[in-house]
Amino acid sequence: QVQLVESKGGLVQPGGSLRLSCAGSGSIRSSYVMGWYRQAPGKQRVLVAVITSDGSTNYLDSVKGRFTISRDNVKNTVSLQMNNLNPEDTAVYYCYAGIWGKLDYWGQGTQVTVSS
Repeated sequence: QVQLVESKGGLVQPGGSLRLSCAGSGSIRSSYVMGWYRQAPGKQRVLVAVITSDGSTNYLDSVKGRFTISRDNVKNTVSLQMNNLNPEDTAVYYCYAGIWGKLDYWGQGTQVTVSS
């Protein structure tokens, strides 16, 4: 079993920055894909950013240039640096690790609210 524990999100003003972190424990493997999803009220959960074990990344179009994902394969952590936040980024953010469609692990989710 794998456990994913996210750092606390928070309330940020538009244009501000926030960093989310997620620590994996248990049977997590460094070969797993790790990433972040988000779910806004009334909307489906969507992939925000993903990073493979060799460091390849992919981002949701609307966050490109503003968000940066990184990971530490030794510590089994994944982070998401979010800059120039806007109200449309408001959502519950979920940490992900696993093998898509075969073995999926999720964090408990953390609320990020962008508002003045």
